[in-house]
Amino acid sequence: MAILSQTEAQDILKKVLSYSTSDECEATLNGSISGNVRSARNTISTAGTADNVSLAVQSRFGKRSGVATCNEFDEASLRRCVQRAEEIAKLAPESPEYVPFLGPQKYLASPASFAQRTADITPDYRAQQIGASMALCEAKKLSSAAFFSDSSGFVAKRNTKGLEAYQRLTNLDFTITVRTPDGTGSGYAIANFSDLAKFDAARLTRVAADKAASSVKARAIEPGKYTVILEPAAAVEMLSNMMRSMDARNADEGRSFLSKKGGGNRKGDKLFDERVTIYSDPTNAEIPDLTFSGDGRAQQKVTWIEKGVVKNLYSSQFWAQKSGSPDIPPPGGWIMEGGTQSTADLIKGTAKGILVTRLWYIRAVDPQTLLYTGLTRDGTFYIENGQIKFPVKNFRFNESPVIMLNNLEAVGKPVRLGGNLVPPLKIRDFTFTSLSDAV
Repeated sequence: MAILSQTEAQDILKKVLSYSTSDECEATLNGSISGNVRSARNTISTAGTADNVSLAVQSRFGKRSGVATCNEFDEASLRRCVQRAEEIAKLAPESPEYVPFLGPQKYLASPASFAQRTADITPDYRAQQIGASMALCEAKKLSSAAFFSDSSGFVAKRNTKGLEAYQRLTNLDFTITVRTPDGTGSGYAIANFSDLAKFDAARLTRVAADKAASSVKARAIEPGKYTVILEPAAAVEMLSNMMRSMDARNADEGRSFLSKKGGGNRKGDKLFDERVTIYSDPTNAEIPDLTFSGDGRAQQKVTWIEKGVVKNLYSSQFWAQKSGSPDIPPPGGWIMEGGTQSTADLIKGTAKGILVTRLWYIRAVDPQTLLYTGLTRDGTFYIENGQIKFPVKNFRFNESPVIMLNNLEAVGKPVRLGGNLVPPLKIRDFTFTSLSDAV
């Protein structure tokens, strides 16, 4: 019963709410059917499917709140779930940040969030895609490790104040790492889509395989400040960390890179290069997303940064009411506007620099400047006169996305990664602090 229709889901939620004796009650159903297949050393190692629907009930008495969950939907189980939520609520302390549940809301339509082709993926299809990927690597005498997962699901919500929400979603993810037989060369590729029609495992495998073959005999060069080209898989890590830090409360209370000396936040300040515009839009056909947040607030198209100026911050309902700031929920995916150039085009326009395939093991150093440290991996190359000259050993970096986005040389064409649209970025004076022997 994993994928319920809107009518089926709302009928269950109506029944749940009818059992409530609390002042306020909200019920949420989440359902999904997912499948995956994993390979290592050009051999399928695991495969599986999961099918589940779960119910969460939140009951409130005054400012006291309790939550209970279940995944059985007979009448006795539903009643018991509601009763348990009410029992917990009566024992809970009052919340100093209590906000009443929302009433009826108007939500945007996002039809591209569900693709039937993705929902119809079979175990045979997953095996065929991974099999073709492994065969390509075998033919090149390379070793691969890949993971292909897909899911289709729904979210439904209803409360005693009149709120009602429902949406279906599909998603697929593919990652592959390819190594040379001696383990000295490594390549990587990643993709994420809502619609299966856009997926091409063979193309991604060839990208990773070419990087692996090209990255052997890496040379050590001195750490320092370099012009770098961050492929989207590298850029998304730094940009995502920045987007997760655009919380109004953290800024207002002095814990953020967006905090203003003396109090308040830096909304309205120009903090980035003029070419930086980032927004979210749950109806975007490339990265369709839920049109409502976890607390039921409507997701709209929101501009977060426009031509380098901070335009909006997200917040909880409580903080929006207390501070008088706009009541904007955190975004799902985000879009950074870019140009038309591919990563290859950015390379051609670079006299000297470093190409970075991806970043990993990223850790925060200073949240108030968004300084991060981490490592490059799976293909790092030296560029000279518009061409990749040779592979280089991996680096540790110490860098802030705020500084990065002030040192922009060029912004390429965005591609989808992790539910976001992310361009490759050419950045000057990117700081590498030491070398790493890992591939």
